Parts: sequence; C-alpha cells; structure tokens
Amino acid sequence: MSQAVPTRPRILVVGPAWVGDMVMAQSLFKTLKQQHPGGHLGVVAPGWSQPILERMAEVDEIALLDVGHGRFGWSARRALARQLRGRFDTAIVLPRSWKSALVPFLARVPRRIGFTGEQRYGLLNDRRGLDKTLLDQTVKRFVALGLPAEEVRHGNVTVPQPRLRVDPENLVELRIRLGLSSRPAIGMMPGAEYGPAKQWPLGHFHELAGRLVAEGYEIRVLGGPKDVAAGEVIAEGQNHVHNLCGKTRLADAVDLLADCQQVITNDSGLMHVAAAVGTRVQALYGSSSPAYTPPLTDNAVIHTLALECSPCFERSCPLGHTNCLVQLSPQRVLASVLASDTAVIARS
Repeated sequence: MSQAVPTRPRILVVGPAWVGDMVMAQSLFKTLKQQHPGGHLGVVAPGWSQPILERMAEVDEIALLDVGHGRFGWSARRALARQLRGRFDTAIVLPRSWKSALVPFLARVPRRIGFTGEQRYGLLNDRRGLDKTLLDQTVKRFVALGLPAEEVRHGNVTVPQPRLRVDPENLVELRIRLGLSSRPAIGMMPGAEYGPAKQWPLGHFHELAGRLVAEGYEIRVLGGPKDVAAGEVIAEGQNHVHNLCGKTRLADAVDLLADCQQVITNDSGLMHVAAAVGTRVQALYGSSSPAYTPPLTDNAVIHTLALECSPCFERSCPLGHTNCLVQLSPQRVLASVLASDTAVIARS
C-alpha cells in the first residue's frame, strides 16, 4: 500500500501597509520558506508594494488589495476573498486591525493566525498573545507568527535579514536617464512618512551634502513626490547633488540604493530598503528607537542622542524643538561616513 504524498503547504500572509514594514516582513517570508521548503507563499498587499515584493525570491504570488488609508473597502476585500477561496491552508495576519483579518476569514482559510487585537474573535482561530518584552521589535513580532507558539515562548525567534534582488540592467538605464556621474555615490533620504519628529533638519542634510561633494562624492536625494521640495532644499546651489525625489519608481530606488556606497537616512521605509540591498546605512533616530525598528543589517551605524525626552514615538515634537535631531550635527555624521569609507577601502 503506497503512502499518501504530503500536500504542498499553501500559506497566505496579509502584509503591512508601510514600506519599511513590508521589507521587514521578508524576514517572516524567509522563515516560512525555511520551515516549509516546498510551500507556496502568497501575500495580500497594497498595489504600491508590488515592486518590493517582486524583488523577494520567497514570494510566489501577490494578491493586490488597493484600499485607501482609512477606508474600509468592503467590496474590494470581499472580491479578493472570492478569488482566494479554497486556495490556502493557513493565513498569517500581520496588521493588528479588525479589517485586516477579513480577507482570510471570507476566503474560508482553515487556519488563521494573528495577535489578539481589536476584538478579532472568530476572524482568527489561532490568536496569539503579544509579549512585548519578549518580542521587543516589529520584525520579531512578524517572524513569531510563522513559528509554533511554544517555540516563541521559549524565546527561539531567529530573524533572517531581508535581502532584495537588484536589477543591473535597470540600473544602467537609470544612470543614463538621470544623468548620474561616475563619482562614488551617497544616498540621502530626508523623508519619513510617519511625521516631522523623525526628520533630520534639511539644513543639516544640505550642509552635509556640500561637504561630501567636496570629498569627491555624488549625492542622490531619494524619496517620493511628497519629498520633492525637501530635495530641492538639499540640492540648492550645489553641483553633483541630484534631487531624484518623485523621479523614480520604488523599484528604481532599490537599484539606485544598491549602487550607493553609503546612505544617510531618517528612520524610514527607504532606510530598510537600503539595508536590504546591502548598502552601508548611516541611520538617524530622533523620536523613534533603533531598539524597536533597527535597520536589519550588520552594515549600519546608528546615530541617536538618546535625550531624556526621546524616544517619544510622536509624529511631531511635543516640546516644539526636536532637539533629538537638531542637536545631531552634520559634522558627526560626516566623520562617520568618512571613517566608514576608509574602513571599507582598508578591507578591500
């Protein structure tokens, strides 16, 4: 009598809504593929994230759910659930909101895993308590949902580092189209979608850009359409400083960051992208904490003043001065960039 062939596990992950969180979610995807080598992994995600997910080798299928921020999107969720019905054995819901658990429930996925939150009883049938002391980082919480609960309780949460695929052909086209030079490049990311309390002063970026140009670097200021004005401030009156904000797609940012020797960045989504392509990260922290959302790489320098009032995790400084970033000087970051560059040359 022949033995039954085990079925191929089919896992659906409801992904997060922020760029940085989606990059960090790759640590979960890697964990799932390690645990289920033959498994099929699908990700429910907003349309903007498709270029990032396409750069992850672990993702087999992307199920797009385009619902604007703050909108319930009942018809879109129900339509997607119909498309997914009967195709997955397990669902892992990363966001802790009630509505984020709807698609797996409506799709009748047999096992639906997530942290307890917003009265999701019934929507989830494998609810996990969140021990914030044990799972003290966002990425650990993501990975923990892909592990047996008992393993997590014993503290056995290993976090694989994200790694995004780079497209060399696209990079060549970008260098030509954007008029980039042969100088060694440094990326600057002045934006932070969460709020101004996470943004290093533009005057500091401007001063640092000028000093780095004098050292022989090309500066690439990267960000979305909302960051165009910030990029103009940084580039104003300076040669070899390219304001690329709003001129590139998210996939282009992946390739341009991989081509940079280093990046100077707020705690933002693009910081996590830079870390995931292996570029050295000079990470600037003010209202947020590097202990909670660090760049997931061994190739990073953390800059934080750890003032008494920080981290406050507020969108805007409650005290009105943002000293946690204002007092973080361009000279300090410049010294770190140049020291890091020397260290890289010495090792090569």
